[in-house]
Amino acid sequence: MNPKLLELATRHGALKARIDEQRRTLVRQAVPLEAALAKGDTVLRGVDWLKHHPAAVGIAVAAAIVMRPKRAWLWVRRSFFLWRGWQAIRKSLSGVR
Repeated sequence: MNPKLLELATRHGALKARIDEQRRTLVRQAVPLEAALAKGDTVLRGVDWLKHHPAAVGIAVAAAIVMRPKRAWLWVRRSFFLWRGWQAIRKSLSGVR
């Protein structure tokens, strides 16, 4: 066999082994991320549920207002600022893509 082809085949095999090891390392390092991403998916499912059940949200808001107006106002302000922050983050992320 041609020595040049033999050298290329040897380098190819070494590179494939290195790639396989890097993949295994990546899988090990990604394990902690899976839990965080699963929690993010849970939050997104909750937001999706809220979008599809606006009556439940309205009833909860009405009940909060009737029970304690000052506390309800505090939560409305917090929610508004969280919503604005989320919109800003979403806007900045969509600009990156």
